[in-house]
Amino acid sequence: MDMDMNTGYRPRLPSGCAIFTELPDLFYLLEIVFGGLVWTLVASTFIQPHNPQAWVMTVSVFCFCMTLIWMFVFGCGTHHSSRGWAAADVFYHFVATVLYLSAAVPLAKVTIEMGDISPRNATQDKYYKMDISASVFAYIATLLYFLHAIFSAIRWKTF
Repeated sequence: MDMDMNTGYRPRLPSGCAIFTELPDLFYLLEIVFGGLVWTLVASTFIQPHNPQAWVMTVSVFCFCMTLIWMFVFGCGTHHSSRGWAAADVFYHFVATVLYLSAAVPLAKVTIEMGDISPRNATQDKYYKMDISASVFAYIATLLYFLHAIFSAIRWKTF
């Protein structure tokens, strides 16, 4: 890595506790929290058809685990402030954004269709409300991954 001769600034990726103080790495915890909420809410419901729910579970568990691993990699500093890791960070968060969006849309569609059922019994109403929450959290997680990808791309450009 070369140092900018005009400013003396050397681009770096944060490690250790610094990942909780700088953008875009500040989003890690929020992505894990909201992804975990989507995961647990969808796992707690039962609706037809199962396919959108299975896809939402697959995406949320995958992104939850990968983000946790990614956070540990950055936290331990194994990236050594490499330009390649900065690019990989952009790529991963862009892919996670696309995956979460592809899960949030069918989840919202199924939830809207579930809301059209009348009358609903108490159990169906509980599941409906949980699916509304899961849909909202899935869109929040999508937004967080998107913002992380944007800020990671800005950081990557400084390398």
